[in-house]
Amino acid sequence: MPQNTTLDRKQLRVAFLLSDRFTLSAFANFVDVLRLAADDADKSRQIHCEWAVLSDDMSLVKSSCGVSIRPDTRLRNAGHYDYVVVVGGLMGETAALSSDCIAYLKKAAAAGTSLIGLCTGVFILQEAGLLQGYKICVSWFHHQEFIDRFETEQPVSDQIFVVDRNRLTCSGGHGTAHLAAFLVQRHIGQAAAIKSLNIMMIDHALSGERPQPAAFSSSKAKDALVKRAILRMQQNLEIPKTIEEIAQELGVGRRTLERRFLSDIKETPHTVYLTLRLERALVWLRTTDEPILDISLACGFCDVAHFSRSMKSKWGMTPSQYRAMETRVET
Repeated sequence: MPQNTTLDRKQLRVAFLLSDRFTLSAFANFVDVLRLAADDADKSRQIHCEWAVLSDDMSLVKSSCGVSIRPDTRLRNAGHYDYVVVVGGLMGETAALSSDCIAYLKKAAAAGTSLIGLCTGVFILQEAGLLQGYKICVSWFHHQEFIDRFETEQPVSDQIFVVDRNRLTCSGGHGTAHLAAFLVQRHIGQAAAIKSLNIMMIDHALSGERPQPAAFSSSKAKDALVKRAILRMQQNLEIPKTIEEIAQELGVGRRTLERRFLSDIKETPHTVYLTLRLERALVWLRTTDEPILDISLACGFCDVAHFSRSMKSKWGMTPSQYRAMETRVET
């Protein structure tokens, strides 16, 4: 890792704070875009941009999958950065970042440094009071949890990332690569951003307004109870819950939930849940070569026959027919 004395020569300078049990993919996608853009050659030298993982005590930080990262620089030795990125992950009862790290974030914010929240890093920034007055992007998977915790906030859950002045928030997953590419294009150039994504086998950069890959937008619903039920469904596609179970989790009876669905969006919970699973299956059929059996199981169908009957009843074609049609369109 180059010394901080070289930081002023970089076009893009990024620091990372990794939360306890952070999401490795969110961090890896983001930092790999920087790595590939940093060097004109294929040697990963930090020429055009520089990055470092900061820490208060230099202890290993364990990710949610168990892989640990060793920090590069102590907080007290950190130089000036254009962005400080908080990478979130699994949320528990213990603090995801130390008090020293939170103090560092507040100091950086006061100095005008841009802050970035990846995945559940937005929860950490919001808890620290560093996102008040800003538009916030949250994964649809954590949308209701964010609202429950921060009752006065209305986060965006239908975009992959949001840029609001000097606060940038991202839903996570592959979206972090596109946010990093946005920064690379801003500071280094479009060619460097395209190069990074192409090497990572990503066809092209997506803007922040690109919808998150949730199968059914809860924005169709106006009733808060219906929205919460739809989010529960989205979170349980592979092993579907019964409508009775979802109603119990939301503190209402099944018939009450059904009445609220019919009143709000003119569809039953069962129909919406089936649509969610079928639309997820369409994405898999369209974008992967996975066997139809594997797709049917991943989308909550007990076998291919059940999947085929449901899809034919809904859209008049079987999974095989849909995949064949999409293949003809592409060619």
